[in-house]
Amino acid sequence: MRIKSTILVSLIASLGIASLAIAEEQMDGRSIAFDKKLGNCLACHAIPSEAKAESPGNIGPPLMNMKERYPDRAKLRAKIWDATASNPDAVMPPFGRNKILTEQEIDLVTDYIQGL
Repeated sequence: MRIKSTILVSLIASLGIASLAIAEEQMDGRSIAFDKKLGNCLACHAIPSEAKAESPGNIGPPLMNMKERYPDRAKLRAKIWDATASNPDAVMPPFGRNKILTEQEIDLVTDYIQGL
C-alpha cells in the first residue's frame, strides 16, 4: 500500500497538480486583479490607490470609493460575475459566466475591489 501511495504522490507532483494547488492558495484578490491572464482589471480601470500600476486603462470607471459605490457586496460581485446582466451594452467581460475566473477568484477580487 505504501508503494502505491508513493507512486501516486510522485505522479501528482510530476503533473504539477500539487504546485497548482499551492499557487491557488497563495492567490489574493489584488494579485488576481493585476494578473494579465486572469482579472486584468488594469486593462480597463485606473486604480488610484495603486501608484505603481503600469498603464491603467480608462475604458471603465476608476476603481475608487468602491465601498461607497457598492455598499452591497452581492451587487458588486454580480457586476464582476456578469456585467451584461444589468447592462446588456457593458464591455466588461463576464468573468463568471464565461468561466474566466473561478467562483473563489471572483470572491477574492470582489473583496479586493470593494476595499478600494
